[in-house]
Amino acid sequence: MDQHPTPPGRGLTRPPHLHPGDHAVVVAPSGPVDPERLTAGCAILRSWGLRVTVAPHVLDTHPTLAHLAGADADRAADLQDAWLDPTVDAVICARGGYGVHRMVDLLDWDAMRAVPPKVLIGFSDVSSLHEAVAQRLGVASLYGPMSSASSFVSDGPTAEHLRRTLFEPSATTVITSPTASALVPGRARGITAGGCAHVLAAERGTPAARPSFAGTILILEDVNEHPYQLDRLLTQFLRSGAFEGVAGIALGSWEGCGRPDRVRDVMLDRLGPLGVPVIWELGFGHCPSTLTIPLGVPALLDADTGTLTLETPALAAR
Repeated sequence: MDQHPTPPGRGLTRPPHLHPGDHAVVVAPSGPVDPERLTAGCAILRSWGLRVTVAPHVLDTHPTLAHLAGADADRAADLQDAWLDPTVDAVICARGGYGVHRMVDLLDWDAMRAVPPKVLIGFSDVSSLHEAVAQRLGVASLYGPMSSASSFVSDGPTAEHLRRTLFEPSATTVITSPTASALVPGRARGITAGGCAHVLAAERGTPAARPSFAGTILILEDVNEHPYQLDRLLTQFLRSGAFEGVAGIALGSWEGCGRPDRVRDVMLDRLGPLGVPVIWELGFGHCPSTLTIPLGVPALLDADTGTLTLETPALAAR
């Protein structure tokens, strides 16, 4: 039986899908970027027929904090300028790491809301930006590989799934992987949302955070968090009410999080009592080969078949 407490609705506003000749800007809202990977990733994007511009501060480093790709104001300016530029069709994050939390409130959200939506691509730390774009702009986005991510530059299937999602979104409406299986059986409908667990947990209590993920198909993944740390994160979500009314959950990669059976036990212990379908290891996030997951679109999660089926393509027709 389908489980959804409220009708899933139409989802958020979807930006137009891309065509050869469209303009993509690479930005670095988080950590410092490796120049060689940046070059390799931009070459892949250009091979798809995109015109690619690297934002002015992408290769900056913060004057005192080496974990940041330049000053907060500069990282925010690069992203905002790209979003407001009428010639730009897509904004692609170079890498994750940490830093979006520091710059997201420096953006002029009123100005960004006043222009047509762009395609936003990124994962990991970019989860905070996805949430902000969803909550403040009402725009769907792509939880997918970044232009300087090792998976993007070294794994062909990772790049190809992103390419098809961008250029042929009607061909990527059924998302699954060989590792996907039912942690909790069942089917559910909702609007996709979510991202990296510890980044989303850090959003709790901030002014723009959504009260809960009610009515969503929640996607969650993480990297290098021990099972007890994952337990703590999920318990925080539960205690804060973030999971109240969630329709279903799709779990991605848990690379570097310890023995898979221990991670699975934590997930079943914390998520099982919610009584909603849960897919284990759908194949997205911090893994060597990763899928692109659209956020903000209506979808059917079928844990028994290990599939997430988008009820509209990730991006709109132009």
